[in-house]
Amino acid sequence: MAKRNQTIISEFLLLGLPIQPEHQNLFYALFLAMYVTTVLGNLLIMFLIRLDPHLHTPMYLFLSNLSFSDVCFSSVTMPKLLQNMKSRAPSIPYAGCLTQMYFYLFFGVLESFLLVAMAYDRYVAICFPLHYTTIMSPRLCLALLALSWVLTTAHATLHTLLMARLSFCADNVIPHFFCDTSTLLKLSCSDTRVNGLVILFMGGLILVIPFLLIIMSYARIVSSILKVPSARGIRKAFSTCGSHLSMVSLFYGTIIGLYLCPSTNNSTVKETVMAVMYTVVTPMLNPFIYSLRNRDMKRALGRVFWKKKISFSLKR
Repeated sequence: MAKRNQTIISEFLLLGLPIQPEHQNLFYALFLAMYVTTVLGNLLIMFLIRLDPHLHTPMYLFLSNLSFSDVCFSSVTMPKLLQNMKSRAPSIPYAGCLTQMYFYLFFGVLESFLLVAMAYDRYVAICFPLHYTTIMSPRLCLALLALSWVLTTAHATLHTLLMARLSFCADNVIPHFFCDTSTLLKLSCSDTRVNGLVILFMGGLILVIPFLLIIMSYARIVSSILKVPSARGIRKAFSTCGSHLSMVSLFYGTIIGLYLCPSTNNSTVKETVMAVMYTVVTPMLNPFIYSLRNRDMKRALGRVFWKKKISFSLKR
């Protein structure tokens, strides 16, 4: 009975971003523009991959899933942030908070697994070009995608169930713009040692191991290039891997800056800024990286719009 009486919180208050009131409208317009750009940019990539047969390859299958994940990942936090910036009572229900946390973990971890699959694809394409179509068969690609989605579901479900068993007492103010796992643990009046151990263990599995696999893939790629050094081979490898490396740097760079380079001063502000980086900025930049640095996407964009233009001219 005592434990039941402890769980008296029905909603949380989100403090949001540390923005001065006079700058609120400016940042609202900025974040709205960034969110719209994220959604439209990633939908454009999905649209091109779907329409252009030249992009029906394993790499772009993974990229379309990554774009879908980016749209969903940004949509988990951005609409609520924009709503709260215009609200006098920036609250979120208890159930809504757990739901937001679940999908935040889900799509954040899914991106990590998809980046590994893309790194493996680049490794096979450069190190075993003659056997690429045999190794990267449709069956293997679908298996990699299915494994990514299943592991991500298990990870997000585990953390959400562990959070749901905790009690929350008087303090319901979250100094963040979304329901972050670590922030919720600080507010709980229950024993959170099990949650902390699971976060530490699972963090190693879903972040460190994928990151090491990506490093190993690119180490093998570099080794393969150096065995037969040529300016053409280096340019081809860079054009093939440059976009993916940029995405990996953005994704893991913010995580390393947040978790491996802690600061004692203004830690809450730093966490908020880093969270904005990988929930807002990174999903927005991915379409630009793949449209500006990738010749296949540029050509696909030209082919699709050229066909539309010809079709429109014939109708006239």
